[in-house]
Amino acid sequence: MLVAVAGAALAAVFPTTAATLQVGSKRFTESYILGEIVAQTARRAGTDAFHRRGLGNTAILVNALRAGSIDVYPEYTGTIAREILRLPAVPPLAELNARLAREGLAVAVPLGFNNTYALAMRAEDAAARGIARLSDLKRHRDLRFGFSQEFLGRADGWPGLVRAYGFDLSPPRGIDHGLAYEAIAGRQVDVIDIYSTDAKLARYRLTVLEDDANFFPRYDAVLLYRADVPQRFPQAWAALAQLAGSLDEAAVRRLNAAAELEGRDFAAIAAEWLAQRAGGTAGRAPAQPQGLWRRIVAPDFGRLLVEHLALVFAALAASCAIGIPLGRLAARLRHSAPFVFGGAGVIQTIPALALLAFQNPITGRIGPLPAFIALTLYALLPIVRNTHAGLAQIPRQTIEAAAALALRPAVIFFRIELPLALPTLLAGVKTSAVINVGTATIAAFIGAGGFGERIVTGLALNDQTALLAGAIPVALLALAVQGAFDLLERRVVPTGLRNRR
Repeated sequence: MLVAVAGAALAAVFPTTAATLQVGSKRFTESYILGEIVAQTARRAGTDAFHRRGLGNTAILVNALRAGSIDVYPEYTGTIAREILRLPAVPPLAELNARLAREGLAVAVPLGFNNTYALAMRAEDAAARGIARLSDLKRHRDLRFGFSQEFLGRADGWPGLVRAYGFDLSPPRGIDHGLAYEAIAGRQVDVIDIYSTDAKLARYRLTVLEDDANFFPRYDAVLLYRADVPQRFPQAWAALAQLAGSLDEAAVRRLNAAAELEGRDFAAIAAEWLAQRAGGTAGRAPAQPQGLWRRIVAPDFGRLLVEHLALVFAALAASCAIGIPLGRLAARLRHSAPFVFGGAGVIQTIPALALLAFQNPITGRIGPLPAFIALTLYALLPIVRNTHAGLAQIPRQTIEAAAALALRPAVIFFRIELPLALPTLLAGVKTSAVINVGTATIAAFIGAGGFGERIVTGLALNDQTALLAGAIPVALLALAVQGAFDLLERRVVPTGLRNRR
């Protein structure tokens, strides 16, 4: 029953409709902006569109596309060929489409620019060491490399680069792309992977190393979509087709700079560009408010709060529905306790982000459902343990006396065992609730919303204010949840039982 109620609550807070074009984007500045351009273009054509921002890496977006969780997202031909289709070279769009058709996908609308991978160094270090090409790196084994996690694992990233150039260099460090420029400027690393349209290249005076083996293919920006999108959304698709050839590298660098260097909102940047392209006279959209308080209480605060609370308490209800019976089982059948605690304990040791990622291939979806499952599992251990502890401390004579009165087991549990175990049980539920408030922030990585959206955006832009605007409400929410459970305990648990605990 609790699980059904939790599911209904999630459905109410996170509504989906087949009439809405679901637009995805990866977790870096340019993808956020292009995703906004796609979503706003569809809305201007009279189609309802929703942008699921910063869903993660290529694998997550492609799985979401295959499952129908999203309909379209901006991608690059080099990534489609090398990473998705595992081709040795980038063929024409017609061949890409022939191969993608087997999976119900298609690619179209070349946006007009190439955003290739490259490696970069501080200009003064490159000049001092005489490094201008990637092949020159082989002579400098002392260099420290810092690459994004996706670049480290991609076939067209570091593994392929090592094979192409025969590198035998120090192992690279994994670092978020949004932090890489600050890391190289602070001399924490010497070489980073960059995108050729990055806005920070000039600001940090970096030298882009020549790919003298021509390893990196062209990464022409395109739209990757489900093959039925043109039929399902004909008006939106006609408008999106008009975006072909509308952007060049210089224009994209300016758009990226507006977000990364000027602190402006992705949606405002996209809206201004679309207005200018349409020949409108809309003025320049203002930068995001820089004050922390204004960022905390921004217009999205209410939506994020509702989404965050819905995830936390829907998962908590499901955890109680599963964990309390498991705790009771462990208390009644002592030989089962090691297996029950062991299973819940193993789940607890899995890193929260990994547990969330596991749900994507299992459920075939992104959004609140896999986040709900992961949070439910992650909250089990405190509830199971405290239920067991609360029931185990009830004197056996009390249960035997109730049984001697011919009371049914259900009556004994709900009228005797549960009230006596309630203080300890509530402590476990409170612990799980507070844990879930913090853990729910990672749900933003798969488009499940909540205050994690601000944290993910802050990481992508290395924007400390955005990070705090997401982290502070979460911390306050955790304190509020703990206080609410303390108040609940005082109201429903008799004073004598509270003191005994």
